[in-house]
This record gives sequence, C-alpha cells and structure tokens, in this order.
Amino acid sequence: MKLTAEQRIERTHVRLMQSERFCQFSGVFMVGKVSVDDKHPSAFTNGRDVTYGRGFVEQLSDKSLAFLVVHEAMHKAYRHLTMWADIAKINRKVANAAMDYVINLQIVDADPYEEDVAMPRDPETGKLIGLLDKRFAGMDTKQVFNILMEEAEEGGGKGNEEGGSGHSDGESSSPGNGDEEGDGGSGSGLDDHDWDDAQDMSEEEKEDLNREIDSALREGAMLAGRMKGKLNRNIQELLHPKVDWREALRDFIKVATKGNDQSTWRRPNRRFLGVDIVMPTAESRKAEMFVLGIDTSGSIGGSELAQFLGEVKTICDEVAPETVEMLYWDSHVASRETYRGADVQRITDATKPKGGGGTEPGCVPAYMVQERLDPQCVIMLTDGYFYGDGCGNWAGVNAPVLWCVYGNREFTPTVGQSVYVDGL
Repeated sequence: MKLTAEQRIERTHVRLMQSERFCQFSGVFMVGKVSVDDKHPSAFTNGRDVTYGRGFVEQLSDKSLAFLVVHEAMHKAYRHLTMWADIAKINRKVANAAMDYVINLQIVDADPYEEDVAMPRDPETGKLIGLLDKRFAGMDTKQVFNILMEEAEEGGGKGNEEGGSGHSDGESSSPGNGDEEGDGGSGSGLDDHDWDDAQDMSEEEKEDLNREIDSALREGAMLAGRMKGKLNRNIQELLHPKVDWREALRDFIKVATKGNDQSTWRRPNRRFLGVDIVMPTAESRKAEMFVLGIDTSGSIGGSELAQFLGEVKTICDEVAPETVEMLYWDSHVASRETYRGADVQRITDATKPKGGGGTEPGCVPAYMVQERLDPQCVIMLTDGYFYGDGCGNWAGVNAPVLWCVYGNREFTPTVGQSVYVDGL
C-alpha cells in the first residue's frame, strides 16, 4: 500500500526521533503547523509552519525526505526568518542561499555516510538539489551572506532584491558555483522562505515562538542524552545558559560610574585632629559621563534600540550620571547626541538614529580622542559584524568598554568585555 505524502512525513518524524544524530530536533518537528500543498514545487517555511509540496515529497526517497524535514527543522531552531530579516531586506535571494548553505553543510557533516538522511538529487541528472559548499564550514549565515554578496558584486549580479514575493525564489540559480559533490551544489535551493509571513507575526507571536522553540530544543537535548545521541555543536550553543544582558549592563555601569573615593588634604579629617594626627579626608566623585556607541549599520531595528535605551534610562535613574553622550556610528560617527541631567529621561523619545553605511567601530575611539571625551565607561551596541580591522584602536580611551552584541555569539572583542544581547 502506497503511503500518502502526509503519512510519509509523519513516519519520517518518528524515524528521526529514533535517530541518534537527529533526535535532538524531535520537539522542533512539532512546532507550528505541518501541511502538504498540491501545487508548490518544493517546500517552504515561515520559521514556524512548514508546507511540503506533494509532488516534491513523492519524488524523494525516504532518506532524502528525512534530509528535507531536518532542513526545515533547523530553519526553525535557528529562528532564521526573524534573526536574518535585515539581510533579507538587502537581498532575499542571497539571504536564502546563505541560510541554506549553513544548514545543508551541518546536516551532511552530521551524517556523512547517509545512514539516516541523504541530500536530495535530481532523479534524471543525479545532481544534488540544494546548496552545498565546504568552504563555508564553521561560518554563520551573515558571514556566508557577506561572501556571496561580494561575489555577486564582482560578477555584476544583483539577485532578487528587497521587493520580491513572499515565497522568494528558492528555485532560481545560486550565487555560488561548484560541482555536484558538495563544492557548490546544483545551483538551486532546496526550499522557499516566506519572509512576508514571518514579518507579519506579532511581537507576542514571535515571543511565544521563541519560548516554544527553546523548550523544544531542551526536550530534544534531554532525549539525545538518554539515547546517547550526538548534539549539533551549534544547537548546543543555543541551549547554553545565557547571562541576562540587562543585569550585566547594570552591573557594568554601576561599577564603572560608582563614587570613587579620593583623598584630599584640603580639609583634614576631623576624627584624628584630637590626637594631633593630620589625615586627609575622603571625598566621593559622583557619576559624571558615559558614552553610548550605537551601531546603525547592523541588524538592530528601531524597536530593539528603543528597548535597549529604555533599559539604559532605567539604570541612569540609579547611578544619576551628569551626562550621557550618544554616538551613532557606521564607518564614521554619523551623529552625536548629548543628554544632561533630567534630559536623560528623554533618550528614547528624543533620539534620532543616523547612519547606515559600512561598519568601522574604530571611528568611535578616534572621535572620542578628537573631541576629548573622557567618560567613566563606554557601552557599544552592535551586531559585531565589521568590515574593517577588528574593533579599532582604543589606546587613547582611558575607560572600560562593554560590547553589547546583538545576534552574533561568534563575536569576541579585542578590547573590553562583551555580553550577548538576546531577546530584545
């Protein structure tokens, strides 16, 4: 008896739940709705729901269908369609390819001998269906995206620009090239990505989805532990306990701007005058200034920035700085805003972000030296993807630096300390 597409997908879920390699995705398979469409040529997802084309499922072997199912689960696990919405605005086609290159390589690496899954092949030509390139090993989506964009620009291609359809062209030719055995793939995407539907989700829906995926990944990790399965290293990073960035930011500012006891001989300490001992008096400096350096070239949108600044404003109520200098930067400091005293409470309402060019964080310390800004601390909010020489030269800045890094856990600063900002 021939199974329907729906039955085959359900059976594939059960088999993968029993696989030591892929049981970690057991809970993720169940996140969102799974459906079959009679007209769609492949499969598509909005990061929560997955739809499979009936004809595509019917032409796939069991192992190839399993590969496709894991592929869609990893899109959900990595929150690809919310995490990378900004690069999709730049070029959807290249964003689609970058995500697929990362996922496919990880799946192949997890099962190199195709014991549980096998990357689909065209039944007539035998060529791989999907994008695979070993040179992207160890990279994340943004890193691959940058490489593909550079190659597209060198080749004069523009790809599928921001407009596009809700289901971007997953079947169009790839930005990469190579042979069929994994050094470039066949030049076609394995699935489509419904960016429009993903962006139509309300903030509440996105938060619920994040919580559901987190829970599903933890359940999958526990199942993998019981089965002595192998956890994907990148998925393990998603499961690592995260430092609450709000607490880290609050502690950093409080320590950096707390009253510093200084000794002064201008007023002798009265406690010791009665015994003919002259000692200095300790006096405390109040919080004077700190600098906020906001990256306006990265993946930090207006709502995220407002939440971040709201947290900063709350902390300011506690430490009462005299001045907050806000520097918006990309390849240079595009705007400087100064808030003093009670004006600090107006930060979220009054601020006007500017910028949008390249990403050169070194422009911030250079500007501070030029303008003789001498803060008690510097806080940099960025996605950590830079085009220049790392974090720049901070030798002229005599203040501790905290990098609040949004959406990029691979970033490690060359100066100061970092905290990864999740869940803005």
